[in-house]
Amino acid sequence: MTPLARTGQRENAALVVIDMQRIFQEPQSQWFVSNYQDVEQNVRKLRDSFEQVIWTRFVRDPQELGAWADYYNKWDECREEPESDRWNITLPLQGNEQVLSLPTFTKWGAELARMTEGYQHLVVVGVATDCCVLSTVLGAVDAGKHVTVVSDACGGATPRAHDQALELMELLSPMVTVCTSESLLEPAN
Repeated sequence: MTPLARTGQRENAALVVIDMQRIFQEPQSQWFVSNYQDVEQNVRKLRDSFEQVIWTRFVRDPQELGAWADYYNKWDECREEPESDRWNITLPLQGNEQVLSLPTFTKWGAELARMTEGYQHLVVVGVATDCCVLSTVLGAVDAGKHVTVVSDACGGATPRAHDQALELMELLSPMVTVCTSESLLEPAN
């Protein structure tokens, strides 16, 4: 059982959904996440358990400053304009859910800190486990947040990369907890 489930504190945690976007869902994309549909299904199950849900979007900065130019030379088919619908979130937003768009791997920073103010615990899901999820978790932990990563509500560039990223994050226990969606949603005793 996770610390979050054990204490019944889901209502005091914010759900941060990382980059669930078409560019990661499309099989022809260079950034395709092969288990995207499974991840999306688990995110859908989790979202109704949280009063605070924040979606992030990776959106390319057309300036491609510094090393970003080299990055987009490698991933040239993902060189989409910021208004491209390939950056769209694949699940419809509900109620007062918020969206944070950034051209960086990490979504942690002043804006996400402000959006999660009052929530000491973050539950992080989305894609890619080995890139944007990992970098966001590291930033949040550095800022003193407790983070739960839901393994089956995340997907990586490859299954191996996903597993390796989860193993790295598990090393940060007790600051980071890795669990499944089923264990997170089980009722507190």
